[in-house]
Amino acid sequence: MEMAAPDPRKPYITERHIQQRGKNRVVLGVIIGICLLFFVITIVKFGGAGVLPGAGGMK
Repeated sequence: MEMAAPDPRKPYITERHIQQRGKNRVVLGVIIGICLLFFVITIVKFGGAGVLPGAGGMK
């Protein structure tokens, strides 16, 4: 029995592609985590106060 030609619309995915996709997802997770960390630190540092301390505004 002769094997059919691979479908040109579906790329051939090797084990290396699968591993690289996993690494890419880990890097994406790390980048998102760092962004969230900076966001949380900024919110905590400013504390939801409408005016920064020492700015001379009303509280």
